[in-house]
Amino acid sequence: MAISMIATTVLSAADVSPKALGKALTFHAAFDGGIDARFGLGDKRIYSAASYKEQDTAKAGIDGTDVELARGAGRFGDALRFKKKNTKAIFFRGEKNVSYTPSNWTGTVSFWLSLNPDQDLDPGFCDPIQVTDKAYNDSAIWVDFTKDDKPRHFRLGVFGELKAWNPKNLASDANPFFGKRLVAVTKPPFERGKWTHIAISHSGLGGGKGWAKLYLDGKLQGTAENIGEPFAWDLGRAAIRLGVSYTGLFDELAVFNRPLDDAEVSALYGLKKGVTAIRK
Repeated sequence: MAISMIATTVLSAADVSPKALGKALTFHAAFDGGIDARFGLGDKRIYSAASYKEQDTAKAGIDGTDVELARGAGRFGDALRFKKKNTKAIFFRGEKNVSYTPSNWTGTVSFWLSLNPDQDLDPGFCDPIQVTDKAYNDSAIWVDFTKDDKPRHFRLGVFGELKAWNPKNLASDANPFFGKRLVAVTKPPFERGKWTHIAISHSGLGGGKGWAKLYLDGKLQGTAENIGEPFAWDLGRAAIRLGVSYTGLFDELAVFNRPLDDAEVSALYGLKKGVTAIRK
């Protein structure tokens, strides 16, 4: 009996084209020498306000906040330092910087954190990033550190329209569906004095069969699947929210217009000079 062998090609990080990554880039804030983004298809300025309920009053810059540019403290060059628990709205505008579409939202969000969650964070949940126009539970992508676990778990959450996935508006801990949508890492690798890379790759959100993947230091941690509800944004309010209740360092924020695969995320993690090296 003749056995037919079919060769398959598995790309490694070394096979990934930096040019291809650069073509997919829609936003990049390196925080080197300044707080505004170096590249963006939309508004490149960072904004702040007293809270997200007062987002309409936001002004460019971070004056009046407990956030500063930390010279030489970044994964690459400088970084943002959240000096204590951040209660202000700190954000970049999402319109055009995020490749949102209501029927098939695809993309990747990448950034680096440096902190010891169990020692540096105040009590309560902490969301280093939220991408939404409303709230964490309403047409949003986010990652958070849990409040009661020891060590604190690190989770990815992806939720469409609140009225679609939670029509009774139950509290998160009373809604079993909430936990099923999460990707949780029970022993995450974060340490003070060490940088950890986070990537969120997603596809098909709002189209009935969406999914999202969480990567840490270039390695896949898990996938949230069967995300079927709509994602509806008011683009004028869409924001890349930084450091919600966060204390620590934040660096090298990048957004791409398609879901990067395993090899591409690994290549992104391994860039010697960060996203600047692939920026078109």
